[in-house]
Amino acid sequence: MTRFLSLISALLLTALVLPVAAQELNCTVTLNSDQVEGTNKQVFETLQQAMNDYMNTTVFSNAQFAANEKIECRLFFTITEYTDDVMKGDLQIQSLRPVYNSSYTTTLINFRDAKLEFTYRENEPLVFSVNNFESQLTAILNFYAYLILAVDFDSFSPRGGEPYFERLALIVQQAQSSGETGWKAFEDTKNRSAVLSSYTDPATQGIRDMLYKYHRQGLDNMAVSVDKGRAAVTESLAEIEKVYKVSPMSVALSMFKDAKLDELVNIYSKAPQEEREKVYRMLEPIYPAEQSRLEEIKKGAQQR
Repeated sequence: MTRFLSLISALLLTALVLPVAAQELNCTVTLNSDQVEGTNKQVFETLQQAMNDYMNTTVFSNAQFAANEKIECRLFFTITEYTDDVMKGDLQIQSLRPVYNSSYTTTLINFRDAKLEFTYRENEPLVFSVNNFESQLTAILNFYAYLILAVDFDSFSPRGGEPYFERLALIVQQAQSSGETGWKAFEDTKNRSAVLSSYTDPATQGIRDMLYKYHRQGLDNMAVSVDKGRAAVTESLAEIEKVYKVSPMSVALSMFKDAKLDELVNIYSKAPQEEREKVYRMLEPIYPAEQSRLEEIKKGAQQR
């Protein structure tokens, strides 16, 4: 896929290979301000348009993307408070990935950032910078843009998202120095710092290996062999077990659940009983509150 071709032919007079930059995201940004009363709603419409433009025109990397290869993603902002240019609320992030040789798309990220807070003045420009902290809002947008890229690239090649995780580390470092909300290490098990750590901490970064095994070796091979593809998905779940054993409160576990549990129900709907029970035994200790969906995996389509 051209997604992996980030270099082009040498220039005529040099042997230097240069990267081709192309915009990477097909991102829908929606902002809901229904809970904010007595405020001029125009500021929210202006902000929504500005964020859409930012996410869909900023070139975040040197990777080459064809128009039909852009990553489908969504940012859904819910603003609950707006006072003196300060907006508070939450943000739901979702990114999708096509499955090889099928019309099916699988969810890679489905995450809620519950402690959103930033300052925005109407018509304020959103400025992208690689090396500088421009504002809390652009830092948040950049963080999730690079997280979407990192996870997507990890799903296509072993730890292929490394350059984007490195960029994420820089964003978090800069934001922590700013003192803004949502970035402090160890302050919150589900803030942005914790999300980054869940993918990069040596004890839990096996979640990245899971992304490749589950998607490239698993789902992408189902068009050729459902059984072999499903077996690779099953094998990938061992990485979830490892994360749970060393860090049972890791946000990576809840992120996997929110993105994949319903999909797993469908994947194992026609699997042999032994395989369904194996997956159930792996996941039940990790997600005891999800017993009904886990029971669906255990029973399969034949017994529903």
